[in-house]
Amino acid sequence: MHAGFASFTKHLQHTLHLGTANSNLPEITEKLGGPIVAQGIAAIFQLGFVYIMRDAILDAAHAQKAMRFFNDNFVISDPSTNDGQRYYQGKFLLRTKKAGDNLNVHVEFCKHPEDIFFDSPFGKNINPLKIITTSVIDEKTADRLESDPSKVDLVIRFKDLASIINLAGKEDVDIVGLLLENVVQLTGNVGHLFKLGAIATDIELSLNLDKQPR
Repeated sequence: MHAGFASFTKHLQHTLHLGTANSNLPEITEKLGGPIVAQGIAAIFQLGFVYIMRDAILDAAHAQKAMRFFNDNFVISDPSTNDGQRYYQGKFLLRTKKAGDNLNVHVEFCKHPEDIFFDSPFGKNINPLKIITTSVIDEKTADRLESDPSKVDLVIRFKDLASIINLAGKEDVDIVGLLLENVVQLTGNVGHLFKLGAIATDIELSLNLDKQPR
C-alpha cells in the first residue's frame, strides 16, 4: 500500500511543484478555496495523459509508443469476455476531511471504452482525452458518490486544503508519516492504490525518457 501511495503522491507532488514557481501560490489558492485547487488537480490528471501521448498523431512510431503505454497500463486479460480482454476502469475520489474546503475530484479511467480508439493514417490510434475522465463536484455529490461502491473504488482523503498545497513545497514526502499522522486517509479497495501508483510510475518513466538527449 505504501509503495502505491508513494508513487501516486510523488507524481502529484512533482506536478504541483512545477506549478508553484510563484511563492505566493499557497496563500492565493487558500483564499480562492477548494474548488479552484480541485480544478487544478483535475487538469493535472487530464493533461498528464495528453502530454505523454501528444505526438501519437504525428507518425507510426509515436502511435505505437502510445499504444504500448495504454496496453501496459489499462488492458487486462479476461477470458470471460468476447475478445479476451477488458480495460482498467478504476474510479477514485480525492477529497479533504475539512468539509468547508469543498475540494472534491472524481477520477475515472476508461469510462467509455468505445471512445478510446480512432482510425488514423497509422492504423488504430488512441485519444488520450478518453483514457481519463475528471470531474470537480460539490460536497453533496461527493458524499453520494462515496456511499456508492459502483461509483468509487477508493477515496483518498487529505486532512485539509493546506495539506495538499504543502506537498508542492516539499522536496520529498514521508508517506508513512502522512498515514500515521492522519494527514491522509484511505477508504475503499486499497488494491486500486497499487494500480494508481503503477500508472503514476509509468508516466514518470515516460517523462524521464522524453527528457533524455536524442
